[in-house]
Amino acid sequence: MKVVLAQPRGFCAGVERAIDIVEKALETYGPPVYVRHEIVHNRHVVDSLRAKGAVFVEELDEVPEGKIAIFSAHGVSKTVETDAESRHLQVIDATCPLVSKVHVEGRRYAAQGREVILIGHAGHPEVEGTMGQVPGGIHLISTAGDVDRLQVKDPNKLAYVTQTTLSVDDTRDVIEALKRRFPAIVGPDTKDICYATQNRQRAVRQLSEQVDMILVIGAPNSSNSNRLREIAEELGVRSHLIENAGQLDPQWLKGVKSVGITAGASAPDVLVQEVVSKLRDLQQISLSVMEGIAENVKFRLPPQLEANGRVAAK
Repeated sequence: MKVVLAQPRGFCAGVERAIDIVEKALETYGPPVYVRHEIVHNRHVVDSLRAKGAVFVEELDEVPEGKIAIFSAHGVSKTVETDAESRHLQVIDATCPLVSKVHVEGRRYAAQGREVILIGHAGHPEVEGTMGQVPGGIHLISTAGDVDRLQVKDPNKLAYVTQTTLSVDDTRDVIEALKRRFPAIVGPDTKDICYATQNRQRAVRQLSEQVDMILVIGAPNSSNSNRLREIAEELGVRSHLIENAGQLDPQWLKGVKSVGITAGASAPDVLVQEVVSKLRDLQQISLSVMEGIAENVKFRLPPQLEANGRVAAK
């Protein structure tokens, strides 16, 4: 059976930075350090950091006053930042720089007197953080159909931003619907879309032309991982989202001559290798890596950790 690995796949620079931050904080300050929410959406990563001394909490009131508190890669609202200050927590912000850029854009548009529209998924931690970062409120929409139901004060004073784990392809229909209804609306350049989301989706599209079935390794609550599986299905290729090799059902392989494997931006490559090993245990395989983009983006660590030496500048 032919097995093809997508390129790129797995960790993006924002996820690598977030994990580096927790590990460096443990090394610098000693355990425990407290992390609000999952640092990234992956059980393997969270369990590994927990074993090293990270304590994951849902809310900041679970963090003892004055202790180290790390914000996850998804970002937080202004309210959470204020709560951290009131509890005298030593905050280390692991928000992905691309998410922070969306926050800055949203605040800039609001400062111009524009109502801001966020294209994203309700309930996602990144969306909750972004909505709490823009003063004056924000409209959340997910589909082109939502555009028709929008009620705004001034159609000539509007702007939009997008959730980073949505690609240009994911948001195209919604943005086109916004521009049709509100011709004066402004928004960020498409180059501001998260490079990792776009690259991984493009790779899955290419992979779908080469294989009978695709395995996406990622967490069930990972937005970008679920989207990778959906794209393969939309292209007519059977696809399964699994967290690890233990969830691979041998029955899926009946009659399958070629399998593609990719991983969401929060999934470490060790999980990919374990799935390959499981396939190798089940039958003889030939393994190859698809030609694709080699990502070399690096983000700086926060100042209080970078002073101790880590990670090259972007």
